Amino acid sequence: MLSKNDIKTIKSLEMKKFRNETGLFAAEGHKLVGELLGTFHCKLLIATESWLAGHRNIDADRIEAVTPEELRKASLLQAPQDVLALFVIPRHDCSMSLQAAGNLVLALDDIQDPGNLGTIVRIADWFGIHDIFCSKGTADIYNPKSVQATMGALARVHLHYCDLDSELSAIEDRVPIFGTFLDGKNMYERTLSDHGVIVMGNEGNGISSQIGRHITERLFIPNWPAGSKTSESLNVAVATAVVCAEFRRRNG
Repeated sequence: MLSKNDIKTIKSLEMKKFRNETGLFAAEGHKLVGELLGTFHCKLLIATESWLAGHRNIDADRIEAVTPEELRKASLLQAPQDVLALFVIPRHDCSMSLQAAGNLVLALDDIQDPGNLGTIVRIADWFGIHDIFCSKGTADIYNPKSVQATMGALARVHLHYCDLDSELSAIEDRVPIFGTFLDGKNMYERTLSDHGVIVMGNEGNGISSQIGRHITERLFIPNWPAGSKTSESLNVAVATAVVCAEFRRRNG
């Protein structure tokens, strides 16, 4: 039976303070929960009888069958689905230097919007980028909105929160560090490598001057036709997709 304390715990996970205290995050929906089960340790899974009837051998510490009304009371979504789960927040140890030496990695400089962050994780998954290094000012990937936006890509992409300035400083002479700027050079005319770091900046301010000093290749995504009046910039998640697609096209 789902208790009032269970519902209180689930609702509290909207706030980072309680995610940190409990070490848990919430995920909802058949596809998302299905992707995360088996990758993350599931502490609690609540679902309707009909959903549970179609899903046997679930690996979770605790499973509760609930009515749609009970699920609605616990859900963090406006339109609740048939299943909600609480997972343990993982701890990933990873070296930017080691990963960027042989692979492409992303670095995020203060991305603020949880939806953008989750979408970037999904984009990274699509283009085979498995590690994202985030400044401490970047939104929390375990925010429910971020988790939902990943659509399960969180099972395959690891996020590392770090002192981004220090991490980039330690590798800038050893691997290429790419960044997008409005005054950069046409991305389609530059040499793009199959390894290194791609830095994406804040939604309103772009890449900060502190992080920008580490960039070895300043790239620009040209609008079409060149020189025409257009939007000031692209959404950061859209820009990430365009950049990653071009890197993979060149080195696929």
